[in-house]
Amino acid sequence: MFATNMDSARDIGGAPSTVLIPMRFVWPYGGRSVFLSGSFARRWSELIPMTPVEGCPTVFQAIYSVTPGYHQYKFFVDGEWRHDEHQPFVSGEYGLVNTILLATDPNLFHPNVTPEITSGPNYMEEDNEAFRRLVRITDGSLTDVLPRISEVDLQSSRHRISVFLSTHTTYELLPESGKVVALDVDLPVKKAFHILHEQGIPLAPLWDFSNGRFVGVISALDFILILRELGNHGSNLTEEELETHTIAAWKEGKAYLNGQVNGHGRAVPRQLVHAGPYDNMKDVVLKILQNGFATVPIIHSSSEDGSFPQLLHLASLSGVCRYFRHSSSSLPILQAPICALNVGTWVPEIGESNRRPLAMLRPSASLSAALNLLVQAQVSSIPIVDDTNSLLDIYCRSDITALAKDRAYAHINLNEMSIQRALQLGQDSFSPYEPRGQRCQMCLRSDSLHKVMERLANPGVRRLVIVEAGSKRVEGIVSLSDVFKFLLG
Repeated sequence: MFATNMDSARDIGGAPSTVLIPMRFVWPYGGRSVFLSGSFARRWSELIPMTPVEGCPTVFQAIYSVTPGYHQYKFFVDGEWRHDEHQPFVSGEYGLVNTILLATDPNLFHPNVTPEITSGPNYMEEDNEAFRRLVRITDGSLTDVLPRISEVDLQSSRHRISVFLSTHTTYELLPESGKVVALDVDLPVKKAFHILHEQGIPLAPLWDFSNGRFVGVISALDFILILRELGNHGSNLTEEELETHTIAAWKEGKAYLNGQVNGHGRAVPRQLVHAGPYDNMKDVVLKILQNGFATVPIIHSSSEDGSFPQLLHLASLSGVCRYFRHSSSSLPILQAPICALNVGTWVPEIGESNRRPLAMLRPSASLSAALNLLVQAQVSSIPIVDDTNSLLDIYCRSDITALAKDRAYAHINLNEMSIQRALQLGQDSFSPYEPRGQRCQMCLRSDSLHKVMERLANPGVRRLVIVEAGSKRVEGIVSLSDVFKFLLG
C-alpha cells in the first residue's frame, strides 16, 4: 500500500533551496554612508544600504536573508571597501572578505513552535506603543542595554511556578461546557480531514470501537505526510485508494515507515499519551513538551481496568497559561522584556554560532517547499516575508486542511502552487470556528514576558512573531512551548 521510499517525518533530505535565513549584519565603526555586499546578492557590485541604529549614529546594520551554505561579504564605507577584523575573514578573489557558514542540516532549525499571504490590517495585529531602542557601544561592539535578571530571582520565580502547577490538577482546566471531537479509526482518511477542516480543529483523538479505547491522534501533520506521498512519483498510494483508505491503515503504514515494529515484524503504533483529570498541571505540561504535542487528551475511566473511558477535554499549553497567568503576574521574571530572556528563536547576528537559524519563505515559494520545511525542521509554522524581511503572513500546519475542501488536493501540483495561492485558498474557505485575525499576531522585543503570555493565552494564538516596530521586519518568533520550557527551566 505504501512506497518504501516515502519520506517520513524523520526522513530529512536536503533543505529546500527556497529556505531563507535572516542574518543581522553590523558595521560598528562609523561612517557617512555604509553598504553591504556579498556572495549572497545577485552580484558583488550590488550594494545593500545599511542604516544607523537609532541612538547610535556610528553603528550601521542591515538584515538580509541568505540561503544555507558558505558566504563571503564585505562593507563599502565612504567609498572604500572594508572588512570587519573582529569577525572571521579570508583573502580571496575580492581581497580580504568576511565569511559566514550557515549549516544546511535541517536539525539546526528550531522546532518551535510546540501547533496566513494577505498583509491587510484586518488579518494582522501589532503593538503600536512606542518602541524604545536600548543600545550602546562598548569597546567597539554593539550590545543591548537590558535589565539584568538575577539568578536568585530566576530560580525563585521558576520554583513558585513549578509549585503552583504541581498543586493544581487538570480537572480545573475543564470548561463548564464545550465539545471534543473524536474520530473512529475505521473512518476514511479523506473524511477525517474534511471534518478537521469543517470543525476548525488541528487534530482529533482516535477511537477504536473493537477494543473500546482511545488509541491515538490524527492531525494536520498526517495530512501533510499523505500529500507528500501522493506527490511522490514512486508511491503506491493513489487518490482512488485515499477515498477508502482508513485512518487505522494509515497509522499502521506510518508505524512501518518509522521503524515501529515488534520482534515479529508487525507494526506497533505509538502509544497514546494522555492524562487523567486528577493529574497535576506540571506533569501535563511536561508531557506536552517532552513529546512535542500541541495537546494531550484528558481521559477518565471509573473502572480499574480502564474500560469505558470518557474523553473529557484536550489539555493545551494555552489552557494552562490562561489558568495561572494572573496568579503569577507579580513574579520578577515575568516583568522582564523577552529580549533579555533566553526565550524564543531570534534572528542571529553575524558571529553568533550558538543560535539556531530562523527559516522564512517568500510568498512565491512553492507549497511543496513549505510542507518539506514543516516536516524536516519539525516546526509548526513558517513566517512568510517580503524582500525586506517584513512579515506578510504565516503558513501553519493546520492551513493544509483547507485543501480537503472539494478535494482540492486532487487538482493541484505541490511544486507549482505558491504559498500565496495556498493561503488565498485557505482564506476563501477558512472555517468560521477560527478567528482569522488571530492567525498572525506580533509582539515587540521590548514586550514583557507577562504581556507575551497574555497574548498567547488567547484562544487560537499559538505563537507570536517578534517584529521591529514600524517596518515589521521579523526579528524572531516565540511560542507557547518556548515560554513553558523557559519557565520550567
